[in-house]
Amino acid sequence: MTGADLLIDAFGRAPDMVHGAVDGLTAEELTFRVDPAANSIAWLVWHLTRIEDDHVADLADTPQVWSSGGWARRWRLPFDENDTGYGHGIKEVAAVTGDRDMLLGYFDAVHAMTVDYVRGLSAADLDGVVDEDWDPPVTLGVRLVSVAAHNFEQLAQADFVRGVLERRRPR
Repeated sequence: MTGADLLIDAFGRAPDMVHGAVDGLTAEELTFRVDPAANSIAWLVWHLTRIEDDHVADLADTPQVWSSGGWARRWRLPFDENDTGYGHGIKEVAAVTGDRDMLLGYFDAVHAMTVDYVRGLSAADLDGVVDEDWDPPVTLGVRLVSVAAHNFEQLAQADFVRGVLERRRPR
């Protein structure tokens, strides 16, 4: 197994997790927050997708799916087009709507872009330094692992929120 194969496997686990967190929920459930300052499933999935889109597009030197695929225009969120959700507060989290088709469509498009990019990487590519502002400098492989890890962190939170919602449903 190559490094690219390993990364494809890691990123390939996210679609089932994203769809599992989102499928079958109403817009109200997707925007439910455990408390007023907590993140919703909609925001968590949007944010993880924005981070993956932003980081992988930068690494691949291609436009982000968010803008090039028309997702920013269609979704009409009240954010700058380059906003990834980093540092969002209560109002910004609340602004991300629970549109299941938008969440899944955008995620699926970004996932396809990521896998297509990673599939073409060699071991030498993965060892290449992409950020010298850290000690040690960050390689392409390390940056991609960081993006996959971020996805898993956000998805664990989304699964927790979904579990709270499911326990609240009448039996």
